Order: sequence, then C-alpha cells, then structure tokens
Amino acid sequence: MRTIRAALVLLACSVPVVTVEAAGPSPGTSAPPAFVGSERCRRCHEPFYRLWASSHHGLALQPFSPSFARGALSTPTADVVVGTSRYRADIPARAVVEHGPGPTARHPIEHVMGGKNVYYFLTTLDRGRLQTLPVAYDVRKKEWFDMAASGLRHVTDRSVDWRDPVYTFNTACYRCHVSQLSTNYEPKTDTYATRWAEPGINCETCHGPGGEHARLFSTAPKARPPRDPKLVVTRTFSPEQMNSVCSTCHAKMIPLTSTFRPGDRFFDHYDLTTLEDPDFHADGRDKGENYTFTTWRRGSCSRSGRLHCVHCHTSSGRYRFADAKDANRACLPCHDRQVASIGVHSHHGPGKGPDRCVSCHMPTTEFARMRRTDHSMLPPTPAATVAFGSPNACTLCHTDRDAAWADKAVRAWHRRDYQAPVLHRAGLVDLARKRKWERLPEMLALLDSPDREEIAATSLLRLLRTCPDDRKRPAIVKALGDRSPLVRSAAADALGFVPPDRPTADALGRAVGDDFRLVRIRAAGVLAAYPPELLAGVPRNRLDRAVRELVESLSIRPDFWTDHYNLGNYHLGRGDSAAALSCYRTALSLAPRAVMPMVNASIASSRLGDLEAAKRHLKRALDLEPDSAAAHFNLGLLLGEQNDPREAERHLRAAVRSDPSMAQAAHNLAVLLSSDRIEEALEWSRKAYAVAPCAKYGYTLAFFEARAGNRGPATGLLQQVVARWPSAADSHLLLGSLLEGQARWRDAAEIYRRALAMGHFSGQDRRSLESGLRRAEAAIKAR
Repeated sequence: MRTIRAALVLLACSVPVVTVEAAGPSPGTSAPPAFVGSERCRRCHEPFYRLWASSHHGLALQPFSPSFARGALSTPTADVVVGTSRYRADIPARAVVEHGPGPTARHPIEHVMGGKNVYYFLTTLDRGRLQTLPVAYDVRKKEWFDMAASGLRHVTDRSVDWRDPVYTFNTACYRCHVSQLSTNYEPKTDTYATRWAEPGINCETCHGPGGEHARLFSTAPKARPPRDPKLVVTRTFSPEQMNSVCSTCHAKMIPLTSTFRPGDRFFDHYDLTTLEDPDFHADGRDKGENYTFTTWRRGSCSRSGRLHCVHCHTSSGRYRFADAKDANRACLPCHDRQVASIGVHSHHGPGKGPDRCVSCHMPTTEFARMRRTDHSMLPPTPAATVAFGSPNACTLCHTDRDAAWADKAVRAWHRRDYQAPVLHRAGLVDLARKRKWERLPEMLALLDSPDREEIAATSLLRLLRTCPDDRKRPAIVKALGDRSPLVRSAAADALGFVPPDRPTADALGRAVGDDFRLVRIRAAGVLAAYPPELLAGVPRNRLDRAVRELVESLSIRPDFWTDHYNLGNYHLGRGDSAAALSCYRTALSLAPRAVMPMVNASIASSRLGDLEAAKRHLKRALDLEPDSAAAHFNLGLLLGEQNDPREAERHLRAAVRSDPSMAQAAHNLAVLLSSDRIEEALEWSRKAYAVAPCAKYGYTLAFFEARAGNRGPATGLLQQVVARWPSAADSHLLLGSLLEGQARWRDAAEIYRRALAMGHFSGQDRRSLESGLRRAEAAIKAR
C-alpha cells in the first residue's frame, strides 16, 4: 500500500525561554546556578520590581482570589451556553457551575491567566491536568463568553470541547505564563505533577539564575561592584539576540530543543510558522492568532537588523510611547522626515486624520476578543483587501467606506505602485495554497529574486511540497544556499517531496552540516528516508549528528501527540515499520480522534503484513472524518490489493471527491478502471496528468491512449514527456514502440539513440533501449 510522503505535522505553539530547573548536582559536578525568585531581586531593584509586578508579564498567571475578583470581574447576568450545557461563574464560591445532561458539576477556579484583553480561568481535572474553563471574561466589554467558540475563524472550523488537550495548560500554554516550570509528565500513566517557581514571567526568565549574582553583590563593596555580574545582561545583546529572547513567547513556532538560553539564536531552537498556515491571509496579515514574530520579520524595519522589541516596549512588556504626545517618537530616529511632516506623509492633513504613525502602519485587529497590532509595519494595502479579504488600516478607520474606495485613494496619492509587490507575492501564495501551479515559473523566480522576502519565500517553499512538477527541483536546491536559515530549512524539507537522486542527496548532505540546527534537522529528516546507495557522498559524521538532533527534537514533548506522530514518520521513512507503528499507537493514546496517525498506522501495519489491522485503522479514521481524502485513498489501495475492485473504486472516487487535486487517487482510479472501461480510465488519467503533470502520469495517459486506438495523440504526448523528462525510460521505450508500430523506423531509431546518448539509464532499461535500436536499424537496413 502506497501513499504520499508522510509529512511532518508541525503543531505550532508559543514556547518561551526555558531555563535550567533547579536540581541537585550530579556526582563530580558543581551545583547549577540557583534560582532565587523575584522577591530576592526586589531587595536591590525595587523600582524595577514594582513596574514588573503590575505588568502583564508579572501577571501572566495569578491565583484566583476574592480581592482579584472584586477588582477585575463583574457578576455574570446570564449562563453561557455551550452545546447542551450551561455554564456560569459563581464568583463567591470561586467556581464555574455546569448544568448539563448529567448531574450539576462545580469546577473550582484556581488560577487566572492573561488580563490584557481576556481573563481565562484554570481548574484541575483528572491526572493532574490544569484545564482552561469554558467561560472567559472580556476585560474591555466586561462580559463573560464562550472561551472555545471565540477561537473560530475559518468556515470549516468546529468548536473544540473545553476538556480537549488543546486547552490543557500543562501541554499548550504553560511556559509563557509561569517561570522555572517542570511539567513532571509521566508517559506511562499520562499524568502530570506540574510545579513552577512562581506565576508570571519573572526576572530570571530573561536574566538567568540569580543566586550567584545575589550572593556576589551582597558581599561586594558598593563602591567597587564586580565586573562580571554573574547574570545575563540583555543590554549588551544585538538586535537579533534581543528579538530572539522575546520571540520565545511571541512567535507561532515549533520547538526543537528545551535548552534555549537568553542570547542564543532563535533558529537553533525553534522553527517558525509562515503563510502556509491559514491563520494568515495570503498577504501575510493576521487572520487567527500568530503571536507577532512572523509578521515582524516581514517588515523593512525588522529586516534592517537595527530595530528590536525593547526600542518600543519595556522589558516588562509595556509600550514606551503610549502617551499621545510621544506616540511618533517610536519611529525616530530612522523616520525623522516623515514624523516631522506627518500630515503631508499621511495625506490627511493636520487634524484631519491619524496623527500617529501606528494608525496606518500598525493597525489593530481583533481575534478571540484579543486586540493585536500588525507588526509588519507595512503601509496600508487596500488592493490586497479587494483581492484576498485581508484587513487594511484605511477601512478599519473609515468603516463607512469599502476597500475599493481606499485603493483608489492611495493610488491617487502615490505615483509609485507600492502595492504591486505585495499583490504579486500574495497572489503566488494564494495560488500555491489552492495547489494551482499555472504560475509556477513566477513562484520559482521569486525564490531566487535578490529582493525576495524571507517569509514569502519560506511560505512558497513549504507550499511547493504538494506541487508535482519536477521543474521545481533546481530552484529548491538553489534555495539551500539562501542567506536565511528559515528559507534554507524550508528548502531542505521541500526536497523530501521530490524523487530522490544523487545530486539532491549531495545538496542535502551539505545542508546537514549547516551552521543552524533548524536547517540540519530538516535536511536530516529528508535524508533519513533516502536509500543508502544515494548517500555515498554525504559525510557520515555530519549526517549522524543531524539525525540525533532530529530524533531529540521529536522527543522533547512526550505529551504532544504530534511529536510521536512525527517520530513515527521518521521511522516509517527509514523502513522501520514496527517502530513507526509503536509511535503512532502512542500518538493515538494521547489523541484518540487524530486521523493522521490512523492513516499512517495503516501503512505501517500493511508493510508488516497485517492487512486487517490496516483496514481497521482506516475505517476508524473514516468513522471520525468521513471526508478524509487520505483515508479513502489508502483504503482504496488496500482493497485493490485484496482483490476487491468494487470497494476500491468506491473509496478512490471518494478520495477525489474530497480532494479534487489528489492526482494519485485519479491515477489509481484510471488504472483500476482500465481493464473494462478504457474511455472512463482515459478521463481519469487525463485529470491526473492535468492536475499533476509528471513523467509517470504522462506515460500512463499515453499508454491508455494507445490502448484505446489513439496512437497519434499517444505519440504526440510521449514526445512532450521525453522532452520535459529526459530520464523517463518507460516513455522513451513506449514512444519507440509506437513509432515502430507505425513503421516510422528512422524516428524510432532516433528516439532510442538520443535516450542512450544521455547516459541516464543503466541495467534493464539500457538493454531494452539497445534492443529497440537494433530492431529499428535492422528494419531501416532491410528497406
């Protein structure tokens, strides 16, 4: 049973700086530096402590208490209805009361999370899970609401039950709300004994353990402070280092390690989600929750390498320029000319419109009742709103006007069409998301453009994984040399979706020695599935190191089903089906309704010879997700192998119905129907080749055309195929055979000669081509 390459599922999240847990030293080693907590810092740094303690960093998590409730919450006036249950916060009782089909339940409110826009509330459920309660509190509107429903943003979204692991604090959101935490997760029992030093993001999260610093300064003469403070001093950081520290919380990313230290490079410890994620509009504006860092990297201010987060924000997270009279100082000194003439620059005139730079360059939008500003700092692009439905600053303010009106206005103001590059990039991303490849040459050209935007290039590389056209290979290989480690990593991963060959293996072999861990890991993930004979040119020590880093990266979150699923894919790629199946089973024990592990567990079971188990996995997947194209496709293949063509046909048709771009299903359906319905087989084969033009599908279509008696179209198609894919031996042989059948001996001989001269072929293919050439030459001589 075959399927598409088992791609990594990278469940993005926000995971901040991880500091060493205070623990006893190993024998023969010195004790690790001790964490002392914010109260110890307060003794010497009282002003900073006061600013921190009342900030959103300091209050990222706090105990629920009567005093908090009196000062921050209003009494609920109605139940919040979620499905068949009703919920209401009983503030005096410190509980959320649930009235549902079963007995009334009371869930104690133990902790409060957030507070800038929304307060979320935590309770302890079974096995030590701290769970986000189903009702939350809107700080601005002072009202209670359905926590899970507020997160819906796509047409296909369904509200997730509040007890789902996605809302489990220990799993999903803990590291950005408490300090020096250990989840103490026990995989065997699926239980937590989570502990943390203190709630909120404390001083030592960014400055490192303070024990030695406190000891040193408590004994040092005040007149002669030590040169080395024994603490991380962030004011010496480069902009890149500062941004990396902040982005450990303010990024939608995938952790690779649990060992980030302030001062480390972001891409040695994390991968970053880009526009392949539907939570972004095609032009990069936010649709769902994206945590800032991706949009930040899109703007010229960030790309200059001169700006960092603490220019505009204090270390406790406050905005430095909240006072109206100081608002535009945020853009100094780089944009002093524009700030000095803000009315002219904004085209609104003094007192006639926005007098703050951020009004146009950092517009505020809302998702899940949380207001967030666009950190790309790009100018308004209402044309992108017209094309892609993304927000723009003009109509966020002029609510009585539409985007077409705004687009006309900005075009009248500016002679240069500054929106054109945005529309170009967004148009390519939009098409790639839809798996429409008619502008593939433009997509590939963007990757190699001198002024390519890092986020757009990364997004296209990730979206190109589903593109079946092998013309993409040279551009992707070239992108392995890009200046951005994020782009290089995306290029490495994209090469896992092209047929393996020696030059690609050699290019990936160089990538496993990259300076950044992210690139090494992505390259290793691809090479892990390569046949050994293609790895002769890859330095073994480099590959072994990168593979170790890959496996470690998939082992740091034992309570995430996606990590077990991805580790299973690694083993499946290496041919270890038993290890893969074990990983998929673990993933399913954590997420019993996750369909992808079921599909890949069926592949592993099939390879192990247990076809009945494979069938059970796929039927379970379809019970949960009846429109799963992958489950239908693999079940169709399995049933075909079990000589049940009728049911195989039904599931292959369902696969194409669920995903019309699934060329593999159309191709296999054509093969299945070809024995007795050649005309319908031709239709499906044409569809497969139209959706995914490649040598294999071109050959199959030509073969069926010839079987149907359409020798002319078959010959013409094969001529196109061998010109586009010169290494397609079966197409050369079929073309030669068809020409021989038409007594076009000289044309047939030329096809065989050209194929042999290219030197692509060896073994049986070469012998078959030589035999065809001898036949054609003999026929020519006989004439």
